Amino acid sequence: MMKFTKQNFFVLVGGMIIYVVDIGVDFWVASRYFCQGQYSWSILILCFRGLSSIITQIFSYEWFKNDWEGTDTGKLKLVFLVHLFHCGIFIRYWFALKYGYQVAFKQTSNRGASEADPSNFIQKQAIDAVTDINMLRVFKTFLETTPQLFLQIYILMEHGKTNFFQYAAIIMSFCGISLSMVDYQISLRKSLPDKDEFRVLSKFTYLFYKLLTITSWILSISLITLLSVRISVILMIFLWICGFTWILKQHTTFCKSKKMEYLYRTVVGIILIFSFFNIKGRRTKVCISIYYATHTAVTLGILFVYMFWKPSIIKEICFAIVSILTISCLVLGIIFLVVYYSHLHPITYCRPQACSDEVDGVAGQREPVKTGRFQNFLMQ
Repeated sequence: MMKFTKQNFFVLVGGMIIYVVDIGVDFWVASRYFCQGQYSWSILILCFRGLSSIITQIFSYEWFKNDWEGTDTGKLKLVFLVHLFHCGIFIRYWFALKYGYQVAFKQTSNRGASEADPSNFIQKQAIDAVTDINMLRVFKTFLETTPQLFLQIYILMEHGKTNFFQYAAIIMSFCGISLSMVDYQISLRKSLPDKDEFRVLSKFTYLFYKLLTITSWILSISLITLLSVRISVILMIFLWICGFTWILKQHTTFCKSKKMEYLYRTVVGIILIFSFFNIKGRRTKVCISIYYATHTAVTLGILFVYMFWKPSIIKEICFAIVSILTISCLVLGIIFLVVYYSHLHPITYCRPQACSDEVDGVAGQREPVKTGRFQNFLMQ
């Protein structure tokens, strides 16, 4: 089992601080737009924040309910009340910090101990608590942070005027996406026994792959939205339907109830609009190739549409800069993608077939390691 270290503890503290600052920046930016009379932008920012918060609270509470099944109902009612006031994430941070502090600062190394050992048990609790937080942050990233980044870039491209609070919102969005993606991959490797250690080179390669491809796609969406909001909305709905249909065919089993499973599939459909994730933990070379080939075709299609629909815009320096950035980010992002999956991605996957020996308890096999929720979540 991988260890929860002091470095992980301080990263967790930093993540909580950034989470609080992000909330403050959202309300500050929304209030600034409201004071300037741009009510639609203010409402959209608050809607993204509200939708993200509602969905993360629902999943967080359901996970608590599943984990605490058969325990004190009064404790669960208190947790429900906290989630009702959209503060559930802070309970999770409390547990993560509590277990993480015990492991990182109070316990000594015990390499030969089994998972039943108290020190290893608390270590697993700390890793599981952080894993749950990072799963929720993935939802937040694609339900709130990424749409807000698209909105801020669209506003800048449409009006051309920039303010400090707009830069602050864009910077926070980029930081949120970057930290969420890297922390997610770190948690994936700590939670799943068959995943390799996430080394520094792997972290940066994965980060640039995700960040550059998402940035290119957001710039493309911003361009088509400038041309026609209706076409942009139709495109997003069509892509969501495609993603949702693919998820249905995968027969995901992340949640215990059918209602929660369909909510999960709906959310993952939104995530797939912006970036590719493997939802079954299997090799998906064909799927990821089709996904980014489609994104490339749509991106180039948007640029060609501009050239034929508005040929005068080609002469504008702003369009030239955005076009170059869009293509550059896409090409570099795909290069990092190829490097990551060719040389830095773990070869082994925790699939039901691969884990069957552990279930049967074949002689000579290592002690089975429970992987919790993450084995049915978004893989990479």
